[in-house]
Amino acid sequence: MAEATVRIDGGTLRLPGGVAVRFIRTLRLPEQGTHPLPPGLGEFPVRRVADYPDTVPEAWRKRGGVMLPVYLREAMWLSFAGSTEPAALQVGVGKVCAVSGKPWSEKLSRKPQNYVVLPRQPWLDGINSGKGTVRQFVAVPLGLGATVEGQVTGEEVWGGVQLQSFALKEPLLAAWREQERLRAERARAMPQFGGYGAAMPMAAPPAPGGVPAPAAAPAGRAPRAAAAMGLGVGGSMRQEVYEDDRPLSDWAERPGGRVFVHLVTPPEWRRITGEAPPPSPVDRAAYTRAGLPWFDYYDQDAEDLAPTDTLGAVQPVGEWLGDDHEPWQAPTPGQVKPLKDAPGKAVEDGDW
Repeated sequence: MAEATVRIDGGTLRLPGGVAVRFIRTLRLPEQGTHPLPPGLGEFPVRRVADYPDTVPEAWRKRGGVMLPVYLREAMWLSFAGSTEPAALQVGVGKVCAVSGKPWSEKLSRKPQNYVVLPRQPWLDGINSGKGTVRQFVAVPLGLGATVEGQVTGEEVWGGVQLQSFALKEPLLAAWREQERLRAERARAMPQFGGYGAAMPMAAPPAPGGVPAPAAAPAGRAPRAAAAMGLGVGGSMRQEVYEDDRPLSDWAERPGGRVFVHLVTPPEWRRITGEAPPPSPVDRAAYTRAGLPWFDYYDQDAEDLAPTDTLGAVQPVGEWLGDDHEPWQAPTPGQVKPLKDAPGKAVEDGDW
């Protein structure tokens, strides 16, 4: 990665063009059925590889980038909240595109689309696996064949997560900024509390990452140390990967910034950094029994991308690691909170 263009800001990776990416801990879904969006349980800590030259593997030093600790079978999602300007962001898992299933590319593509569009895409919880669904990102060691990389390419060479951002071309970006300036001026000129019929100001809906976590379960036996981890898939959830409504020619031809995100087991994290890793993930049944929220996100103006055959064929990690014995308790309907455009009830027709 270019040191001058990609930065760590707390737990946020900031790429050129106002792109912000956070890695969010979450509850792992069962591998059967389709579920609402699980909550965020805090950010993964992120550290620069270059700050630990004496303890990271040599291959990591060559790739540069950042690293974060994950437990075996821990789930995560990527939050793009805080991204401030239009951008096209490629997301790779072991250098396989999480949107198209195609090999990692230095260029944007539309057939199939190999990127997400920010800020319209608020987060990405997994690979694009079905119409209106994704399969959850779940961490597994390299060498078992369970990663998306292993299943799609037949090899496990890279692991980790790869990010690459593309900005709008300068004239289009300048026009967008001017539109946003005028929109902000109109908003300031409007009375906040008008008379009858005036729109009331609405608070922004809480992102799943903002949900307070219950007390974490005690850490169990640590998984065996591995030189690197990758992402496989777990359960399916209702989430759309949105189609770009701009022509491909609107985007820059070269990426503005890129970063390699290494995933490491908690024992390796402690050895490399000297820091204690986060506690093991919270018990999901206890979370649901406590009445804490799950989420549904719906954008009525956006079009969902169709899945590719490549990603649709990826099997969950349970096929390699065995059945998931963690208890599952489905949330009640009242625990699933709508975000953005809540789909309304169907209008009943009568005799005309």
